[in-house]
Amino acid sequence: MLHTPAELSTGPEDGRRARAALIAVDAEGSGPRLAALLAMLRRGRVTLIACATLIPLAASIAVLQMTPRYTATGALLYEPSAYAVQELQSILRVDPTTDAVMASQVEILRSQRMAGRLVEELGLADRAEFNAALRPPGLGAGALAAARRLALRALAQIAPALAARLAAQAGAGASEDRLDAVQVAVQDAIAVQTVHASRVLSVGFTSEDKALAARAANRLMALYLTDQLEAKFDAVRQANGWLETRTAELRREVHDAEDRIAAYRTQAGLVQGVQAGLETEQISRRSADLAGARNDLAAAESRLDQARGRAGAAAQAAVAASVVGLRAHQEELAGQLQSLLARLGPNHPDVIALRSQAAEAGRAVGAEIARVVAAAEADVRSARARVAALEAALAESQAQMGRDARSQVPLNAMEREADAARSLLQTVLERAQQTAQQTVIEKPDARVISAALPPASPSAPRSLLLIGAAAAFGLCFGLLMTYLLELADTTFRSGADVRALLGQSCHALVPEIGRRALGRLRVADYVVLKPLSPFAEQMRALRAGLWLGPDRPQVVAITAARPGEGKTTVAIGLGRSAVLSGERVIAIDCDVRQPAFGRLLRADGDAGMIDVLLGRAALAEVIRRDALTGMDYLPAGSAEANSLGLFMSEAMHAILDALRKDYDLVLLDAPPLLAMTDARVVARLADATLLCVRWRDTPHSIVRSAIELLGEAHALLAGIALTRVDARVHVRSGFADAEIYHPRYGGYFRD
Repeated sequence: MLHTPAELSTGPEDGRRARAALIAVDAEGSGPRLAALLAMLRRGRVTLIACATLIPLAASIAVLQMTPRYTATGALLYEPSAYAVQELQSILRVDPTTDAVMASQVEILRSQRMAGRLVEELGLADRAEFNAALRPPGLGAGALAAARRLALRALAQIAPALAARLAAQAGAGASEDRLDAVQVAVQDAIAVQTVHASRVLSVGFTSEDKALAARAANRLMALYLTDQLEAKFDAVRQANGWLETRTAELRREVHDAEDRIAAYRTQAGLVQGVQAGLETEQISRRSADLAGARNDLAAAESRLDQARGRAGAAAQAAVAASVVGLRAHQEELAGQLQSLLARLGPNHPDVIALRSQAAEAGRAVGAEIARVVAAAEADVRSARARVAALEAALAESQAQMGRDARSQVPLNAMEREADAARSLLQTVLERAQQTAQQTVIEKPDARVISAALPPASPSAPRSLLLIGAAAAFGLCFGLLMTYLLELADTTFRSGADVRALLGQSCHALVPEIGRRALGRLRVADYVVLKPLSPFAEQMRALRAGLWLGPDRPQVVAITAARPGEGKTTVAIGLGRSAVLSGERVIAIDCDVRQPAFGRLLRADGDAGMIDVLLGRAALAEVIRRDALTGMDYLPAGSAEANSLGLFMSEAMHAILDALRKDYDLVLLDAPPLLAMTDARVVARLADATLLCVRWRDTPHSIVRSAIELLGEAHALLAGIALTRVDARVHVRSGFADAEIYHPRYGGYFRD
């Protein structure tokens, strides 16, 4: 049964992961990561050196083929000036200088309009550097133009008018396209950028002609300044036109307003100025008179109340001097009467006389008061009549003034509108005069601070920079290609690959012997004639690997996944090496379709294994002996189409049982596993199977398929032998098992 570890890789993705793991560590899995990477670089040094050399070389050749280009650079200082007339900021407003403003100026300098003006003024359309139509046409362009001309000629024979129209349209369209292409090329040659943290614009132009580069850069800056002035002049002209139009409109409005005011005054009978002032003065005077009359009325009513006794004693005393004197005399008589009554009786003549005098004094006071009241009432009536007359006159004046005021309201509104129109007209006239003067003092928002000079050295190509970048790219590309080739390599390069990808032991790395080393020898004879060679040592290592295994197989089948893997050479070399070590060995050629023992061991045409299985010959009769070592071998014999059935017969089992008794090692040279089914049967009959894999040739998938076939046949896989190893290449690979081919071991081997 085929024994494989659980971690055996079974798919391409597993193989890539295992290969990546091998790259990350050294060949034996115990060395540092750096050593593994250095080993990978050592294996891919040819690719790395080729990329690191050829890419810079190609870049150097390309740089030498490039036409030198020169860049002339000038400098502009952007410093916008504020417009003096603040009211026209909406027309000529200057934004604060921000990054966005500077970026906008950069785009203006690089615009297609500026490029077009530069093309016209400097005649750049006539230079092949910017006009592709003036360059020699390429192969594809020439063929396309020739085909177009032939098509137009053919169409001219059928429809001349249509052909002429198409030719004219094509010519016009081509002319426009060429002009656009020239402008785009000039735009690409313009380089404008803002100097960091400043308002300085660096303006450059690149050309094959250094003088043209300087001239174009200076002309571009001049066009930019001229364009700024033209833009300002256009704004001023537009402002002047608008102001003139507005002035004419306002003048018409003022004239119309004055005409309406005059017509309304005539219609309403309003006199401007003196009459309105007289009416106001009259109302004011009458109001003052009315106020005085009302005061007089109030004073007369107060005196009347005092005279009638409705006021207090202090007020009554001030009614009239006559009343006051009479009242004082009356009070004096009343006091004397009271004094007499206290001393005399009421009927005393003095008392009666004095009482008569007091009564007479009272009647005199009443008569005087009546006279005073009558006079006060007359004053009140007179004052009231005067107040009423003044109120009526004032009311009439106010009514008249109200009528005049109501007529004055529309007039006032019209006068305000006229005044506003006059004021606006005056303002617009002043602004128009100031704006007309602005053209004389206007200046651009930028100025040239450094003119462009013809450069001394070309700006492109930068040879050292390009070659250095190409060298760095070549090195990086070489490293990448080395890594990718390492990952893409699906062959087995060392025993570490066998162990990592298949989980099997690699018993030997059998070197390939070149023709120069072989001379006239055969590869199969090399192990005998050169017993101290690395080839013979690997045969011994292969025998030791089989002997050191846990089962120590006696019957060993040697096979490969496909032809050309060197399985027959390994079988013969292993058998001869074992014989030289003192073992009894027999090698059997089981590859019936393409037998090799007869050719290599000089036994062509002899009877062999197939003849024994068919009963045509006895086993002892067909066994041959190697003349060099005395190893016994059994040729394949006659070709037989049904060889599979013969290998599966009891006769085959009997032959192997007989050989087990007479030999220490029985080697079965089986056909390739993927070519013939016989190989699986032969592997099943053997105690173990040795799989030969060609070094750096057989893909992982092929080897896995072969191992799967052995597993299906329940054959025991004893290990792997890497064959046809190029010792000179492998010794520089960096793998641990390449150490066996190092020159330091030269004293142990003799070729």
